[in-house]
Amino acid sequence: MIEIIFLICLGLIWIIFATIQDLKTKEVANWLSFSLVIFALGFRFFYCLFSRGDFNFFYQGLIGLGIFLVVGNLLYYGRMFAGGDAKLMIALGTILPLSETFMVNLKIFVWFFVIFLFTGAIYGLVVSGVLAFRNFEKFKKEFSRQLKKNKKLVLSVFCVGIFIMILGFVEKLFIISGALIFLFPYFYLSAKSIEKTCMIKKIKTSQLREGDWLSHNLKIGNKFIKASWEGVSKEDIRRIKKKYKQVEIKQGIAFVPVFLISFLALIMLNRFV
Repeated sequence: MIEIIFLICLGLIWIIFATIQDLKTKEVANWLSFSLVIFALGFRFFYCLFSRGDFNFFYQGLIGLGIFLVVGNLLYYGRMFAGGDAKLMIALGTILPLSETFMVNLKIFVWFFVIFLFTGAIYGLVVSGVLAFRNFEKFKKEFSRQLKKNKKLVLSVFCVGIFIMILGFVEKLFIISGALIFLFPYFYLSAKSIEKTCMIKKIKTSQLREGDWLSHNLKIGNKFIKASWEGVSKEDIRRIKKKYKQVEIKQGIAFVPVFLISFLALIMLNRFV
């Protein structure tokens, strides 16, 4: 049991540090995630070497790392996670296999992902709501503009939603499904409006950091530096500084608090045994 307590404490300390850093700087340093992998696997290895007769506890850590490596990359390339969030998720793969039995660990993974998805959805709605409230006038204008611009999309989804709700005479579940489909474009356009009015920031080029997201493409000579999901590279920053004094960047929501809440919830729900 002591090995489980140690891994939980180790993961909790690292996630708290990552949360503080994310809230302050909107990024998570690579060394935090990499060091968590090294410490967790190192502990597993030496614990097996000196306290156990086999290395199954260490192997489970490697399996967890492999599974979360796949999940983290899927979330990153699916453009749901930034690089720092994906690396922290991968690092947690070395912490969460708290049993020597793969099926028990798989159950822990599933519980963590369910809690994480639920917490992330609530957290995203709350933070988006706060941002929209703080910038209400700008948000209202942009939302109105997005509605006019996407009339066909809203009307099409509205028709689909009404059709599915009519099927509710056959099965009540269709009423709920239709209502959710009907609301979808409004959530989508709200998110776009929040992004454009609340998450674009103008900064000096001297403050640009590797991985920052440009809000739009920048033309330098006959070439463009594209506003990509990967963010700007060191070479991009060098070129930008030669021509521009200020640029607009897109800021994301600090998402690491979701990791902290989910990890604590997993512990409190006693889903690690």
